[in-house]
Amino acid sequence: MEDNAPLTPEPTSEPQPQPRPPAPASGGAGGGWLRELLETILPAVLLALVINLFLAQATRVFGQSMEPNLHTDQRIVVEKLSYRFHLPRRGDVVVLRLPRDPSELLIKRVIALPGETVEIRDGAVWIDGQPLDEPYLTQPTMGYMAPLVVPEGHVFVLGDNRGYSNDSRAFGPVSLENIIGHAWLSYWPPNAIGIVD
Repeated sequence: MEDNAPLTPEPTSEPQPQPRPPAPASGGAGGGWLRELLETILPAVLLALVINLFLAQATRVFGQSMEPNLHTDQRIVVEKLSYRFHLPRRGDVVVLRLPRDPSELLIKRVIALPGETVEIRDGAVWIDGQPLDEPYLTQPTMGYMAPLVVPEGHVFVLGDNRGYSNDSRAFGPVSLENIIGHAWLSYWPPNAIGIVD
C-alpha cells in the first residue's frame, strides 16, 4: 500500500445539513414595508373612524353664543354614546345640526324636554309654569316668548349668552335625530381643560 494513497471517508449515519431554499419575495421590491404599513395604519384608521362615528368626536366652538361658559375656538370632545341609552337631560350642553344646513354644527344647552311647556317672560325661562333655575347664566333672559309645548322626540335649546344666540327661539325645538352628542370635555386651551357643564 502506498503511503500517499487518497483516503476515502467512511460512511456516516448522521444526515448532512441541506442548504435552505431562498425565501419567496413578498410583493416584489418594497412589498414587505408596504404590507407592514397597511397592517399598522389600516387598523388605526378604521378604529379612528369607528370612534368618530359611534363614540366621540372632537369639535371646535364657533361664536359667542355659549359665553361665559364656552368661548370661540375652544376645543371640546363630544361623546355620542350616552344618548343611545337615555334622552338628553335638562342642562346638558349638546352639539346639534340643523336640517336646513347639515354642515353647520351648533352648541346649545337643553332647556325643555318633550311634552313640557316653555315660555320666556319677566327676565326668566319658565317650564310648566315654574321659573327655571339657571346658575350657569350671568344675565337675565330678556324678551318674551309665548308658551310652547315641546313636541315628542324634540328638545328646546338655548345658548347661555341669550342676547347673542341663534337657538330654539329662532328655529324651534330640535329633533333628537339632529343631536350629535353631549359636549363632555374641553381639552383646549390648557386653561379651559375640564368637564363641560
